[in-house]
Amino acid sequence: MIYGLEFRDPWFLLMGPIGFLIWAIGFYKPFRKGELRLPRRYLNEKGFFSKFFITVLAFIAMMLLAVALAVPRKPAGFAKNDAELNDIFFVVDVSRSMLAEDFKPNRLEVAKRKILEFIKLRPTDRIGIIIFSEKVYTLLPLTTDLTLIEKIIDEIEVGGFLGGGTNIGDALALAVARGAQSLAKNKTVILLTDGVSNVGFMTPMQAAEEAKNQNMKVYTIAVGGSEDALMPVGQVFGRKQYQTIPGGAIDLETLKKIADLTGGKDFVASSEGSLKNVLSEIEKLEKTKIEISGKVIYTYKHYGFLFWGIVLFVLTELSRRLVLREGE
Repeated sequence: MIYGLEFRDPWFLLMGPIGFLIWAIGFYKPFRKGELRLPRRYLNEKGFFSKFFITVLAFIAMMLLAVALAVPRKPAGFAKNDAELNDIFFVVDVSRSMLAEDFKPNRLEVAKRKILEFIKLRPTDRIGIIIFSEKVYTLLPLTTDLTLIEKIIDEIEVGGFLGGGTNIGDALALAVARGAQSLAKNKTVILLTDGVSNVGFMTPMQAAEEAKNQNMKVYTIAVGGSEDALMPVGQVFGRKQYQTIPGGAIDLETLKKIADLTGGKDFVASSEGSLKNVLSEIEKLEKTKIEISGKVIYTYKHYGFLFWGIVLFVLTELSRRLVLREGE
């Protein structure tokens, strides 16, 4: 292996010196009936350098062509069985209470940061993001494009056109509907919320039943602790005004039922550190054994060698004929 390259047919490398030797015999064979065949100027200094130049050109051309025939290639990875990979949907509460500052700077910003850390540990999985408040919205369809994922997560914010309220049922149902369209073997939902479902067409348990029917596990994360938290509601004379959010205002019972019904697990994250630990535990629980088929995927690099080999060989022949003609 040279500079990370290997050759599909390495025996063709021998064609370089062999081809050059055959070419050189024809080029240097000086005698015909006892007389010198090379031009006379080959015997002077200028002729020597002309001959030397053509020889070097021919050697390089032959070696480049030999390398091209050997088909240089670079391993790019292994073929994987896509059916063994995960589709993971993050269903994220963006109601106003996610601005509570018991997490620094607030619950939503910490959640965004930790979700991204989790995703970076799952480069082969497809990630989808659904956000919800009163309304629900697919912010990101399933993708493995990490650059796009980072951009979308950075743009998540509270409120906007989604209104007020907490619509856990419809948000979970939307994730299930998206997952039903996927052919992936393993489909998982990670639901983050800090409230109680109080709007929507479907109840959280109805949506959980649908998730169970689609063999989708749901991990629920209650964001926030038992202590009261302050949520900014505006400014008066340049000073932040806060509203107190009562501690324990999360429907832990329903979140546990959702997780139990679907084969997932329920968690409570009362701080940034605990949220990190929760997502780390989910990441370990959802480790998927990726089957390596044994087939290596390659990127092939022979076209450049072939192109320059042909170019130099043509130049070699043009130079050889020019020198011989001048020497006649």
